[in-house]
Amino acid sequence: METRNPRRWWILVVLCLSTLVLVVDSMALTVAVPSMTEDLGASAQDIQWILDSYILVFAGLLLTSGSLGDRFGRRKVMLIGLLLFGAASLAATFCSNPGEVIAVRVAMGVGGALIMPSTLSILITVFDEEERGKAMAAWGSVSMLGLVGSPVLGGVLIDHFSWQSIFLINVPIVGLALLAGVLLMPESKAPYQKPDPLGAVLSAAGMTALVWWIIELPQHGAFGGRSAISLVVAVVALAGFVVWENVTKSPMVPLVLFKQRNFSGGSISLALVQIGNGGLLLVLTQYLQFVLGYSPVKAGLAFLPLAITALIGNGSGVKLAAKIGNRFVILTGMLVMVASFALLTTVTADSGFTVPAVALGLLGLGAGLAMPAAVAALMGTIPEDKAGVGSALNDTIQQAGTALGIAILGSLLTSGFAAEMPADAPEQARQSIAGALAVAGEDTALVRTAREAFTTSMTTTFTVSAIGVLVAAVLATLVMRDKKPARQESESPVEERELVA
Repeated sequence: METRNPRRWWILVVLCLSTLVLVVDSMALTVAVPSMTEDLGASAQDIQWILDSYILVFAGLLLTSGSLGDRFGRRKVMLIGLLLFGAASLAATFCSNPGEVIAVRVAMGVGGALIMPSTLSILITVFDEEERGKAMAAWGSVSMLGLVGSPVLGGVLIDHFSWQSIFLINVPIVGLALLAGVLLMPESKAPYQKPDPLGAVLSAAGMTALVWWIIELPQHGAFGGRSAISLVVAVVALAGFVVWENVTKSPMVPLVLFKQRNFSGGSISLALVQIGNGGLLLVLTQYLQFVLGYSPVKAGLAFLPLAITALIGNGSGVKLAAKIGNRFVILTGMLVMVASFALLTTVTADSGFTVPAVALGLLGLGAGLAMPAAVAALMGTIPEDKAGVGSALNDTIQQAGTALGIAILGSLLTSGFAAEMPADAPEQARQSIAGALAVAGEDTALVRTAREAFTTSMTTTFTVSAIGVLVAAVLATLVMRDKKPARQESESPVEERELVA
């Protein structure tokens, strides 16, 4: 029997800190969107690029960075990612226009792509199957703490300083994670394998082009101008990647993982959930500040129901999964999330915060139940020597879902708002609710119209979210299987030999 690493729980602290910095950055930036819009004079498209540029680079490089971790050392790759992320966060405090912020977010995306696969892959290699569930629950709980604290802290910083100060939150967390990583974490890597540069290029080009195409949809349509070029590049590159990974002797990504029902069902279900969740925070933050008139601090505090119930769901989900299996915990959690999105479709300009608060509480509870159980089920299928690229494959699918969610739901929100606004309204007022409020001045009728147009377009986005999560729930239930106690290391001897090979 293999001896457990005596420092494994300290190592988990490092992994939690490394993940926390990504969560804190994402949530704090979401709260800062209205302030950034006003201060930078950013258009709706600029804001979408500030959010999507990070995810675009992050999703495009995850597979490559997971492979690099397996090859050169997961600890080394994670520490390099932390250094880059921290340096870019510090540079963001000096940005003064949308272009600079986008450039910094690209650099942060590269750093985040190096960090994320290493955290899960190290967790898999450090903890055995008996303790892995507890470790993942702790890892998820720390992320929830980031959800609780970062919007409020971000709001306080924005109120007292400026939106640039939200990036300073990352710096001390990165410093602490770097110090703990150097002192506590051992190095781990997979056996040597021949590099796969063509696979790396195809995966990065395909994912980047796909997200770019989605972002360009509102302006150029599905097949107009640059959109057609992006779509062709995405289809050719991703199809080429799948073909190449199946024929090369040293594939960067073990696509054989998709023969495992839990991996394929879990990954695709989580991607659909992320599509549904992708635009949620962006939409609700604007609702809270532009429709309800909340300050950044109050808007941050408004997300407390989501974070608190997610903590409850996360803790309860681990115990339930041990008793009834991951599959039905996932189904229950996702159905609760569907109910949350259905409730959000009823929000109007006069609803206030009661309905969104209840919906956020339901969403947190459902996500807390479903997400850790889904991750635990699919990560349990990944062999240790493929931990880095296997976790990166899962991360890539989820981040692609997030990027698509922000792009699709953001596009629906923008186009829906424009369609609801009167044709004789000023051009700036028809582009976004921020633009409408900026030009309205004392025109209360225009303000009222803009708020009603925004909440009407919200209904469409949340309807799409509900459908996406419902499909994910059905898919997870039909495809995934709970692991039986007796000798179920893999779902078949053939697949086990393929994975080991």
